[in-house]
Amino acid sequence: MSEDLVKEFLIESYENLDRLDKELVDLEKDPRNADTLASVFRTIHTIKGTCGFLAFNKLEAISHVGESLLSKMRDGELLLNAEITTGLLAMVDAIRQILAQVEQTGVEGDGDYGALVAELKRLNEGGLAKPPTSAPRAPADATAAPAAVASSADAAAPVAATADAEPAAPAHDASDERRTGEDRRTGDDRRGAAADSSLRIDVVLLDKLMNLVGELVLARNQILQFTATQTDNSFVGATQRLNLVTSELQEGVMKTRMQPIGNVWSKFPRIVRDLAVLCQKQVRIEMEGKETELDKTIIEAIKDPLTHVVRNSVDHGVESPEARMLRGKPAEGLIRLRAFHEGGQINIEISDDGAGIDPARLRTKATQRGLISADQASRMSDHEVLRLVFLPGFSTAEKISNISGRGVGMDVVKTNIEKIGGQVDIQSKMGEGTTLKIKIPLTLAIIPALMVAGGDGERYAIPQVSLLELVRLEGTQARAGIERIQGAPFYRLRGNLLPLVHLDEAFHRPGAGTNADVVNIVVLKADDRQFGLVVDAIHDTEEIVVKPLGKQLKGIESFAGATIMGDGRVALILDVLGIAQRARVVAEVRDRRLNDGDASEVRDDAAHDLQTLLVCRVGEKDRMAIPLNLVARLEEFAVSAIERSGDQDVVQYRGEIMPLVDLGMVFAGRPTNDADMRQVVVYADGGRSVGLVVSQILDIVSERIDVQRRVSRPGVVGSVVLQQRVTDLVDVAAVVAAADPAAVAPAAA
Repeated sequence: MSEDLVKEFLIESYENLDRLDKELVDLEKDPRNADTLASVFRTIHTIKGTCGFLAFNKLEAISHVGESLLSKMRDGELLLNAEITTGLLAMVDAIRQILAQVEQTGVEGDGDYGALVAELKRLNEGGLAKPPTSAPRAPADATAAPAAVASSADAAAPVAATADAEPAAPAHDASDERRTGEDRRTGDDRRGAAADSSLRIDVVLLDKLMNLVGELVLARNQILQFTATQTDNSFVGATQRLNLVTSELQEGVMKTRMQPIGNVWSKFPRIVRDLAVLCQKQVRIEMEGKETELDKTIIEAIKDPLTHVVRNSVDHGVESPEARMLRGKPAEGLIRLRAFHEGGQINIEISDDGAGIDPARLRTKATQRGLISADQASRMSDHEVLRLVFLPGFSTAEKISNISGRGVGMDVVKTNIEKIGGQVDIQSKMGEGTTLKIKIPLTLAIIPALMVAGGDGERYAIPQVSLLELVRLEGTQARAGIERIQGAPFYRLRGNLLPLVHLDEAFHRPGAGTNADVVNIVVLKADDRQFGLVVDAIHDTEEIVVKPLGKQLKGIESFAGATIMGDGRVALILDVLGIAQRARVVAEVRDRRLNDGDASEVRDDAAHDLQTLLVCRVGEKDRMAIPLNLVARLEEFAVSAIERSGDQDVVQYRGEIMPLVDLGMVFAGRPTNDADMRQVVVYADGGRSVGLVVSQILDIVSERIDVQRRVSRPGVVGSVVLQQRVTDLVDVAAVVAAADPAAVAPAAA
């Protein structure tokens, strides 16, 4: 067994036990405090899980029965009282004694803790058992074992007095101990030698040091500028030494906070291996991006959540070898961890190739537990249902095991990630596996960035990881190179249509794009999507220090942070993905190579003329096309933005209330509900807009079409072959008229 792994376990466990002492006493004063109870439960759960991985069976047995008792209290079946508190404190002392044995000898020792386990079980069953007034006595050779007897005896004294309980024989006379005050240990004294071998520094102090170093760098830069005009060699030499020391100090302070994520991942291969053996499965783990550096704050915050996710992937995600082979999969399952920087954020993905999560089963479990009503469950999309796994206490496990089943893991993941301002999402497909995606804003990092400026002269930083290339258009090329399709600007980059977003327009500043003689386009990539950001000026690339935004600005999706430039001015760091989403650049229709002909014009006067069509998917399988000349704009709306007016779905759009027509309901008889975002084709007629909701926008094609099959299906003109696939042509006017007659009333009038 790795000594480093055991040492890390001891350090963390001592800290957890010290916190448990305080939290249990606080909880006794306020037994209904859900937050404190949840914290105590998670701490015991973490200790128990790690004990199992390290094969400390005695520790695992004690913590497991304590966890079961806490689980009943969390579910409201039991209420904490002084008797239960005493039992739990005795459990804490017993764990501390065993840890001392492990630290000295490497094994748990031969202490007998059966009586403590029995008492905890009786309390778990609701019995009024006599509480153990002390932890079992440790073996004589455990000279450094914590003196838990006195502390637990003190805690049990009120209970023993009222319940006439006979305390277990103490290891020594407690009264003598209170006369002399000897051998009494505080929480710090009982931490063990392992905890003294490392130094933990408050992150707030590191933040203060980082800010001071930043101020020192600014002062250094000012001195260097002043030195350029000086001729005193002694002064110049001193300035150069100051420059060198400041640079090394800055680098050192940076390194104190930055750590590779591989430090967290290093224990996962062992965890996966041991869990696979325990679950009788074959699982391997692959890790990509181990060198990705994270802020220490993030490392501490994501350590436990990632461990829970990996454990769930092995236990719940990957099937048994027999089940996998029956489904045509290799017997060995795969868990993949990936970390990377993108768009000013840290992205972490944990995926498995297992059975996936059944949304129908989640709906059933959620309604059975009363988390949602049956009506709510029927209206929720599959993706919305998947996010129910993040609810506290929600689990689909059929039985509780030493690994999972108490509904703790995913709740911990969401809670800890959101504490640092991050986001977590889950995607799953039946039979193919599950992926958990975590996005965390950069609290502190050093990244290369391209500095750009808007029309008002303000400077912005674009993380270089999102940068693909720079394009500069001048003169006639600038005036003629920008095309407009249904009012949206595009640039034809090597035959591909690249959607454009003006930086000033994204921030609602007047005069965006007024300089027609020079156009600077920064080609960016966000979430596998490409678009061009039009800026007023492009400066140099710089290494910048990312600083978090204040809580008042964290809700602004266009910015990932801020940085201080060499002249002391603040520059905001752009969130590339946030800008793309804010500008509603739809991924599926960008970067498509078009055939000859202008995509903004459609000639539909003859069946064989060249036509440009928007191809989309409706429902689960229907492939349909809409003439592009009928499309005013492509939009995406969050499900939360959709409202009801009478029996019609509507959305607030550009100062008007736009009705929505769900083509999935029209043609497939089922609403489109497979994502949190709704893709909408905006159709305008007679001065009024109507949104056509589709499952997915696939492509824009320009072809000579031949209607080969006339159908009597309402709302469909006929069928054609596009891209070697049968595609139905939508009769947009008929569909809109049937679903919302008021939408075409102005035109008819």
